[in-house]
Amino acid sequence: MGVADRICLTGLRVFAHHGVFATEREAGQEFVIDVVVSVDLRAAASRDDLTQTVHYGELAEAVVAAVERDPVDLIETVAERVAAVALSFPPVINTTVTVHKPHAPITVPFADVAVTIVRTR
Repeated sequence: MGVADRICLTGLRVFAHHGVFATEREAGQEFVIDVVVSVDLRAAASRDDLTQTVHYGELAEAVVAAVERDPVDLIETVAERVAAVALSFPPVINTTVTVHKPHAPITVPFADVAVTIVRTR
């Protein structure tokens, strides 16, 4: 059975230049990132030891840096990039990443466009 312990970063806001259209890449837009990492938190909790878990501030900074990096066409690619960052933290067993694009160039009213992926070490 997998570990049910999770650390969640919800609503990380990142300004970046991803998108298929030239206008998206030139002007940029806000992306909202949710990252959930599964980590066995028993040792960290019992020892009150940050080294036994994921420092969520460092994870947040690494995710933002990855999203701000070189532009890509698809938010699917951005999600894969974020998942790779999350899995690079040694205690992480798996991750769920959602990339929201609330200002996507869609001609009908909408609240959000998002892609969610799940990746395991």
